[in-house]
Amino acid sequence: MAAAAAAAAVGGPQPPQPELTAPGLALDKAATAAHLKAALSRPDNRAGAEELQALLERVLSAERPLTTTADGEEAAVAGGGGGPGAAEEEALEWCKCLLAGGGGYDEFCAAVRAYDPAALCGLVWTANFVAYRCRTCGISPCMSLCAECFHQGDHTGHDFNMFRSQAGGACDCGDSNVMRESGFCKRHQIKSSSNIPCVPKDLLMMSEFVLPRFIFCLIQYLREGYNEPADVPSEKDLNKVLQLLEPQISFLEDLTKMGGAMRSVLTQVLTNQQNYKDLTSGLGENACAKKSHEKYLIALKSSGLTYPEDKLVYGIQEPSAGTSTLAAQGFAGATGTLGQLDSSDEEDQDGSQGLGKRKRVKLSSSTKDQSIMDVLKHKSFLEELLFWTIKYEFPQKMVTFLLNMLPDQEYKVAFTKTFVQHYAFIMKTLKKSHESDTMSNRIVHISVQLFSNEELARQVTEECQLLDIMVTVLLYMMESCLIKSELQDEENSLHVVVNCGEALLKNNTYWPLVSDFINILSHQSVAKRFLEDHGLLVTWMNFVSFFQGMNLNKRELNEHVEFESQTYYAAFAAELEACAQPMWGLLSHCKVRETQEYTRNVVRYCLEALQDWFDAINFVDEPAPNQVTFHLPLHRYYAMFLSKAVKCQELDLDSVLPDQEMLMKLMIHPLQIQASLAEIHSNMWVRNGLQIKGQAMTYVQSHFCNSMIDPDIYLLQVCASRLDPDYFISSVFERFKVVDLLTMASQHQNTVLDAEHERSMLEGALTFLVILLSLRLHLGMSDDEILRAEMVAQLCMNDRTHSSLLDLIPENPNPKSGIIPGSYSFESVLSAVADFKAPVFEPGGSMQQGMYTPKAEVWDQEFDPVMVILRTVYRRDVQSAMDRYTAFLKQSGKFPGNPWPPYKKRTPLHPSYKGLMRLLHCKTLHIVLFTLLYKILMDHQNLSEHVLCMVLYLIELGLENSAEEESDEEASVCGPERCHDSWFPGSNLVSNMRHFINYVRVRVPETAPEVKRDSLASTSSDSLSSLQSSRRPKVLQRENSGTAQVFSLVAERRKKFQEIINRSSSEANQVVRPKTSSKWSAPGLAPQLTTAILEIKESILSLLIKLHHKLSGKQNSYYPPWLDDIEILIQPEIPKYNHGDGITAVERILLKAALQSRMNKRVIEEICRKVTPPVPPKKITAAEKKTLDKEERRQKARERQQKLLAEFASRQKSFMETAMDVDSPENDIPMEITTAEPQVSEAVYDCVICGQSGPSSEDRPTGLVVLLQASSVLGQCRDNIEPKKLPITEEEQIYPWDTCAAVHDVRLSLLQRYFKDSSCLLAVSIGWEGGVYVQTCGHTLHIDCHKSYMESLRNDQVLQGFSVDKGEFTCPLCRQFANSVLPCYPGSNVESNLWQRPSNKSIQDLIKEVEELQGRPGAFPVSISSETNLSKEMESVMKDIKNTTQKKYRDYSKTPGSPDNDFLFMYSVARTNLELELIHRGGNLCSGGASTAGKRSCLNQLFHVLALHMRLYSIDSEYNPWRKLTQLVEEVNSQQGNEEQQPEVPILYHDVTSLLLIQILMMPQPLRKDHFTCIVKVLFTLLYTQALVALSVKCNEEDRSAWKHTGALKKNTCDAEKSYEVLLSFVISELSKGKLYHEEGTQECAMVSPIAWSPESMEKYLQDFCLPFLRITSLLQHHLFGEDLPSCQEEEEFSILSCCLGLLPTFYQTEHPFISASCLDWPVPAFDIISQWCFEINSFTERHAEQGKALLIQESRWKLPHLLQLPENYNTIFQYYHRKTCSVCTKVPKDPAVCLVCGTFVCLKGLCCKQQSYCECVLHSQNCGAGTGIFLLINASVIIIIRGHRFCLWGSVYLDAHGEEDRDLRRGKPLYICKERYKVLEQQWISHTFDHINKRWGPHYNGL
Repeated sequence: MAAAAAAAAVGGPQPPQPELTAPGLALDKAATAAHLKAALSRPDNRAGAEELQALLERVLSAERPLTTTADGEEAAVAGGGGGPGAAEEEALEWCKCLLAGGGGYDEFCAAVRAYDPAALCGLVWTANFVAYRCRTCGISPCMSLCAECFHQGDHTGHDFNMFRSQAGGACDCGDSNVMRESGFCKRHQIKSSSNIPCVPKDLLMMSEFVLPRFIFCLIQYLREGYNEPADVPSEKDLNKVLQLLEPQISFLEDLTKMGGAMRSVLTQVLTNQQNYKDLTSGLGENACAKKSHEKYLIALKSSGLTYPEDKLVYGIQEPSAGTSTLAAQGFAGATGTLGQLDSSDEEDQDGSQGLGKRKRVKLSSSTKDQSIMDVLKHKSFLEELLFWTIKYEFPQKMVTFLLNMLPDQEYKVAFTKTFVQHYAFIMKTLKKSHESDTMSNRIVHISVQLFSNEELARQVTEECQLLDIMVTVLLYMMESCLIKSELQDEENSLHVVVNCGEALLKNNTYWPLVSDFINILSHQSVAKRFLEDHGLLVTWMNFVSFFQGMNLNKRELNEHVEFESQTYYAAFAAELEACAQPMWGLLSHCKVRETQEYTRNVVRYCLEALQDWFDAINFVDEPAPNQVTFHLPLHRYYAMFLSKAVKCQELDLDSVLPDQEMLMKLMIHPLQIQASLAEIHSNMWVRNGLQIKGQAMTYVQSHFCNSMIDPDIYLLQVCASRLDPDYFISSVFERFKVVDLLTMASQHQNTVLDAEHERSMLEGALTFLVILLSLRLHLGMSDDEILRAEMVAQLCMNDRTHSSLLDLIPENPNPKSGIIPGSYSFESVLSAVADFKAPVFEPGGSMQQGMYTPKAEVWDQEFDPVMVILRTVYRRDVQSAMDRYTAFLKQSGKFPGNPWPPYKKRTPLHPSYKGLMRLLHCKTLHIVLFTLLYKILMDHQNLSEHVLCMVLYLIELGLENSAEEESDEEASVCGPERCHDSWFPGSNLVSNMRHFINYVRVRVPETAPEVKRDSLASTSSDSLSSLQSSRRPKVLQRENSGTAQVFSLVAERRKKFQEIINRSSSEANQVVRPKTSSKWSAPGLAPQLTTAILEIKESILSLLIKLHHKLSGKQNSYYPPWLDDIEILIQPEIPKYNHGDGITAVERILLKAALQSRMNKRVIEEICRKVTPPVPPKKITAAEKKTLDKEERRQKARERQQKLLAEFASRQKSFMETAMDVDSPENDIPMEITTAEPQVSEAVYDCVICGQSGPSSEDRPTGLVVLLQASSVLGQCRDNIEPKKLPITEEEQIYPWDTCAAVHDVRLSLLQRYFKDSSCLLAVSIGWEGGVYVQTCGHTLHIDCHKSYMESLRNDQVLQGFSVDKGEFTCPLCRQFANSVLPCYPGSNVESNLWQRPSNKSIQDLIKEVEELQGRPGAFPVSISSETNLSKEMESVMKDIKNTTQKKYRDYSKTPGSPDNDFLFMYSVARTNLELELIHRGGNLCSGGASTAGKRSCLNQLFHVLALHMRLYSIDSEYNPWRKLTQLVEEVNSQQGNEEQQPEVPILYHDVTSLLLIQILMMPQPLRKDHFTCIVKVLFTLLYTQALVALSVKCNEEDRSAWKHTGALKKNTCDAEKSYEVLLSFVISELSKGKLYHEEGTQECAMVSPIAWSPESMEKYLQDFCLPFLRITSLLQHHLFGEDLPSCQEEEEFSILSCCLGLLPTFYQTEHPFISASCLDWPVPAFDIISQWCFEINSFTERHAEQGKALLIQESRWKLPHLLQLPENYNTIFQYYHRKTCSVCTKVPKDPAVCLVCGTFVCLKGLCCKQQSYCECVLHSQNCGAGTGIFLLINASVIIIIRGHRFCLWGSVYLDAHGEEDRDLRRGKPLYICKERYKVLEQQWISHTFDHINKRWGPHYNGL
């Protein structure tokens, strides 16, 4: 206590005022704090407390800018507008000091942290943070983990993914309410609380005193800052206040991070009601406190909230008030609104007159709902803080602070209650907000943390009426945007719907509230409360009915709509999110029998709401024409709960179904949607624009179908199973408007449909019936069967990737149900039905992804066309599925022709729905089927194969589902059925099939052919062959005047249902037996219709048999199979009938019919016995003939076109195979450019533009299409085998000192330091970096043709992927990218043969000839003086070549622009191209053969162009290295004279390959073979000497002296010049004269390898040294003289190449091992010339022995270039790079990228790194790859290629476990390297084929 006492003595008891402005402030602060802490620790601490209060009052008041205090320093801030002034800083410093109680603040923080019982992580993150979600460990679907906790936990084999947070979130590690404990990380595995020491009282004592004042101060600040003007405060003001508060809120946030101990203090402070009352009540004498309180009240009021002074707050405290009032009201107020509309919402209400009617009843007489909306009373700091957080629209900092506190359990509960209390206020603020998106994200950020926890959600539901609040708030929110519904009865409708055009719906503003609601309904305890609370259900159904019938579409009949509204997006989203998702949430809790009651409740209120809806829209029985809405959420609620009740709860279906009349109403609107779908697909709604198609597609799309079309079809199935089948079938055909078509007559009039739509509408109606009758999704399939069927349907349409399958299969039914995508059952079903096709890499093709394709047995047994039709969004997918099915049958040999969709057996029906099958056994359907079969047989209009297919399908369904064995059917015809017997006797399809119908009376237009002839003759009508006519047999009489009402079933349909049935059946059919109905006549016939009687005499069976004949095109083709093989009837399952076309289908049906009844069998046999008379030929009128001819002509034209296209495609394909094989170096046959036979004197070229062929001439030269590009691939060769890896830690950075480019740079600069510049530039090659590579596709064109082609491209306005101004174009023939034309040198082939004749001249003669030829200046067949076209072109192409690369890669001379520079550049171009070709061949010539990887080479033409230009610079004969190589220079002393000049480069330092190119390019072209060989021989002697010198330098002193002796002994043998031992010893002795060997310091020895040199190893070293030269020379010889390269083993490469080059006599084949020295052929005595060469070295090493030695050891063995090696798992790259900071601005870049060539980290599009308008990636691509860059985008896992001014996305080399890319890491699944893809990428880089293979290029404008 001594220290404290001392402090007290200093400060004394009086308040320490002077300290505030004193300079020694920091010290005094600490002292004061210590003193106060001591004072407060005493048992009687009142004095201390008061003192502290006074101090705080003073310090913290400074934070309120509007209150001036005495101190001048603080008054400065008082203006309020100023930035965060000194006073604020000061106050924070004080607080920190006081909290620490005199100690250091950092030590204090550390001390508090020690007491943190960190059981929870609770790390809060904001948007764009990378987090993880593990479905295996999560209890709540919203569970998320920070990267650190995820990687420290064990999630191997789990179903997890990485994601970028959209709204922000918090880490759940350690929270066992949200995730399983097994998934906790090492830090948060539950610690028992015992080992956490207790927090000492005095540690946090000061905090308890200081923090309340601090927080109050913050609140006052917030109050001050918020000026409530008349309009909404501007964003700017709010942000200003928030900026000022930044340090304070950050301080609070830091406190929360100190751990549990500090958080509990904060919780106490925030929730303590007494503190709040004392400080904020605004009573007392403090003026500013009063003022502040007033501001607070104003803010409350303006928010439309009342502040109840003393009254109890209604409804919020007592939970009992809730349910009773709502339930008591019953349903009275169902359509009323809730309370009065909120006074603060001043939006204009559209259609207020409608609202007047609507406000019939207030929902509740108590003030309860008003209180939910309008009353707020704050009782603690926490509550008011949240209020201001909302008022300021959820500033990120505040949100983070409030969330950081959540690990404290007590706080969590208090905060959740506060949040719920403010829920209505949140909704109001959100609605007014301008930034509703950001605000929504922040709200969800908070609420998802609170409501995902079941325990918490349950508690709040019970104590704070969470459900009531949520539902009421949602209702209120939607009420602000209601409009009158125009569905059905536009004038008198009382129904209101939401207006989808309003911002609220369009911008999805409602989603935070809805998502909270869905979230809490996922908790069973909460959902049960909801389902038990009748009042809530009533309110909710009321809410759902706002969406019933929204976004009504009216069909445009006259002109196209002007403006296509896109509101349908909003409508579909709203139904899915606000209605369907909560429905699925509720359904997931109705899984067992015990929950029956809930279903009954929902169904009951749903039906009541539906009844109210029908009343409100005045619906009687007919839907209004030309209207459709896709939104019937009430119907769907009803349907889904029915389905659940039957499937899971064993409820009796009939107990929850309404009466027949209600069922008839229920069926109308869903049926209307199905008919409208058919109309939309028939283009009847085309005037409504594309959006109507969009709606039809969305309705069946995978995310919507299980909440839209599936419930609709299910509801129709339920209605069909309970209603009269005849009534149902006739309604269907009536809705589809095809009743008129169903007539036997060959012509008819359709009053409601245009002729061109009839056929597709009939197809639509039949398809709908097929789906209705065969779909079993809700009628008895188990979840697994459903999943399997869905999967098969999707896979049959197309092969699918795993992720697209997950996306396409409707989640069953929502994310929170049992079958989570990616769950066990999904994977197991997938492996059962599909085979995985691993990604393949077609060279030059697109990158394939891993695909799943159906197994053969799935095609065989499970392909279900019905399911495919139901699930296709695009109609073309149905065709695609059929094509794939056809291909399978052909391939497996099951069926060769064009198959029909197979008939698939169905899952058995659930007993509750047995009634559905009655549809198949009703006369109406049989009449329709009979009529259609007849029409098809008679070739009436408009009947497609599709119609026949559906008809047969329905017949087959009927046979499969017929009643049990028919008894004596004849007896059953009695009762009211009798009136039908004019058509069929009974209703069973099996017996009706054999019933013969003799005469039919039809009504036809007067013009119809039936009228003209005698009715008996008209067995086959000869009408137009067309398809469409479904006159519903019964309604014939009502055809009074052809007006629209003809077919409406009379309004009396509302009369008793039974009556309707009787009526419709007695209103008989047009089909009458002549004897009974001759007197029959319809009242009020329209004059143009007349009645005719047709003689038919057919039954369904006979029609089928005739159809069989017709389809097979043979008479009597059908023969009953059982006559031959009686077995068939016993074992009916015959596989041969499973797949096939119409003929097979007919056979299958006849077989089934025969099986079902003996009578049918007899009838079939009888029909077959009567030989069918041939069908009479049709008489055709002229007009018909015309149309038929037209059709036929069209058909023929179409076939011709198809044939042409096919032919063209195959031609193109074969062309592509020959010309476009860009990327497979193997199997490629080179396209020889000159394909002339010897007898032709000149090479002939084809011009691909004008198509003429001919030689290339001076005045009309031909050129090769070439692409010139700068390349640094060669420079990337390294000399070590160890591959470089991409750095993934700080230590692993890459330094490019060992690359080929670096080594060559160092060498050149060394030479330039000591030797004459012009001589240096002849001693090396450049182009390792930025060298120009020339490649061609092999096509040639006239240069003048090319110019006009370029002109046309320039004028072409089409956006091309290339820039014509830069000379880019695509080859007119193969479309390969190119940018220049290389002229072909006019030369004859025969000549070249002459040049190749070997001459017998001695080598000395040849050497002289070479020297003379080189000396002739530009003696060229084409004289430069006379400018011919050819020479102009040669010059221009040379310019192109120069401009291809940057200046820095061309100019190496010390004197810029010197001719030596150009000279060096030109021969280096040749070198670059040869070296690159060598690399493409794999680095050696072992494979031999013609140019394989060199593709179609243009080196020959390139050489001519280069040689032409090199000859312009003749080398002064003094300096021509040829001299030094072939002659002994006499006077050596001449050099001593010119000391001051730099010497020339010694010949031994020259690069021999460069010398070769110089020598050859200096010769007149075309070159003679013997000259070439001569040059090679001479250069080989130099090369060999260099090898010996290098060897001598490499070995140590003893070896040297030993060799010197052994060699000297053999010096006088006969072929001493060809013995390497002799030569080596001579070299050593010569060089020993200089200082080369003397510098053997200690460090030198370390460098020399301690190998013991054996003769073999020496020989190997010498050969390896010489090989690169031999390879390049052989390639050159191959291109210049067209000689083939021999193939060989690696070990004999040297000897084979030297034979090939003529260094060895070809017969040289001796037994003993091959010696490289035997290739030597010295032009002058070897020892003399060697000693001359060594002399140059010695004179140099006199002064610079070190460098002299370095220059001699050349690394000649470069390994092939490679990209960096990437790690196996993408996560390693991602975790390191996505947080890595940019080296320029030290921020983390938004789009980080890394170069795969050198590993440099760059910012894509980063403005921080921009230099002279070039962004970093583009800049790097120029520096690293001379314009080619390969970058991996870290955040997207994709590779981007930059090539010059263009770029393209290449794809990803990382694939997931299913072989798929994950671009932008959207799915976040683990990704693994795909080695094949990476190889393809590397191959394209090395072979420079990016431009040819990747098609999607775009300009980057230097912005990457």
